[in-house]
Amino acid sequence: ARREGPVKVLRHASEGFRALPGAAELEAQHDPRAPYVHYISNETVEGVQFHRTVGRGDVLRVCDMSSDFLSRPFEIEDFAIVYAHAQKNLGPAGVTVVLIRDDIVDRVPDGLPAMMDYREHVRMGSVYNTPPVFSIYVTMLVSRWLRNDVGGLEAMQAVNAIKAASLYAALDASDGFYRGHAAVADRSLMNVAFRLPTPALEQQFLDEARARGLHGLDGHRSLGGLRASLYNAVSIEAVDALCAFMGDFRAAHAPGG
Repeated sequence: ARREGPVKVLRHASEGFRALPGAAELEAQHDPRAPYVHYISNETVEGVQFHRTVGRGDVLRVCDMSSDFLSRPFEIEDFAIVYAHAQKNLGPAGVTVVLIRDDIVDRVPDGLPAMMDYREHVRMGSVYNTPPVFSIYVTMLVSRWLRNDVGGLEAMQAVNAIKAASLYAALDASDGFYRGHAAVADRSLMNVAFRLPTPALEQQFLDEARARGLHGLDGHRSLGGLRASLYNAVSIEAVDALCAFMGDFRAAHAPGG
C-alpha cells in the first residue's frame, strides 16, 4: 500500500496485541479522506479478536477474516472486501475466499498484473489458472457441514462461545496458576494464549498433555507459552478434555494444590 500512497498504521506489531484499540482511540484517528481501512478480525498469536465492526460507514472497510471466517455471523453489507484463507475454519491450505462488492471490482485500475486484477478473476469465474481442486472440494464439504449438520453460523457461534467460555473459566479459576495473555474484553473465541509460572512447567504441561492425547498446545514461536486453538472443527468434548487435564495438572503442580 505504501507504494501507492501514505499509510497510517493504528497499531504496530512491535507494540504487541495483548489488547486492541478501543472505539474512542480509533475514532480519534479516523480520517474520512482515507480510501479504506484494513484490519484483521482475529489475531491468532496473542489471542485477541474484535467483537465489533471497526470503522465508520464513510470509509470503505477491508477485512482479513482468515482465522474467524464462518465461526460467527457478520453483516457482509458493512464491508467492501472480505478475504479469508481456508486453513483455519474452511478446509485445507491452498484456498482463499474473497467476497468483493461489484462496485469495488469496477474501480480496479488498469495496468495491474492479471493475477492481482479482480476483474480477471470475475471474468474467468474464479478459474483464472488451474485451481486446487481438492482444497476447493473439501471447502465445499465443510460449508455443507456447517449448513446441514451444525445448523448455520448462529449455531456455530453458540458452540464456539461454549468452548471459549469453558477454557477461559479454567484459566480464571486457577488462582493465577494459568495466566491468560489477552485483555479480558478482547479475548478471542478462536485462540487462547496463556502462560504458566515458569518455562519448565510449560514444557512439562506440553509433555503430559501429549501423553493424554492433547496436541498442538505450544504457543507461537514469536510469543512462547501455550496456546489452544478452538476453531470450528474442535468439539466441545475436546475442550472439556483439555479443561479436565488442566485441572489435574494444576492440582499436581500448583503450590498447595
